[in-house]
Amino acid sequence: MTPICPARVPVVPSRAATARRRGRGFTLLEVLVAMAIVAISLGAIIKVSGSYTGNAGYLKQRTFAQWVAENLATEYRLKGEFPAVGRREGVTTLADAQWRWQIRISNTDDKRIRRLDIDVSLDEADPDAPLSTLIAFVGKP
Repeated sequence: MTPICPARVPVVPSRAATARRRGRGFTLLEVLVAMAIVAISLGAIIKVSGSYTGNAGYLKQRTFAQWVAENLATEYRLKGEFPAVGRREGVTTLADAQWRWQIRISNTDDKRIRRLDIDVSLDEADPDAPLSTLIAFVGKP
């Protein structure tokens, strides 16, 4: 007599089933590598944003120093007098800060025009390292 049911064949899991079972999650090593990459990236982002903030403050100071220099050049132009050759120094207040300025007045090839070299720095800063330098010219009225 022949059996009605064929002999039981052992079931071997297919490769697809095995891959599905293994692909359910990440291994500990993969998670640690991903966390290391994220940590390094965040550190770089924080460093860049910190330097950006510092640069913004420096640019603000340079802008104010440039305004002080332009104001001084405009004052000389509006005085209506021909400035004598020499050096002038002073302190001006702008934006709640004291700004030290130096002006060197010199002759040019044209006797009717004087050159103004204006250096501006913060009062407590080194005057030999100005934040702004402006060259202006004043004509004889």
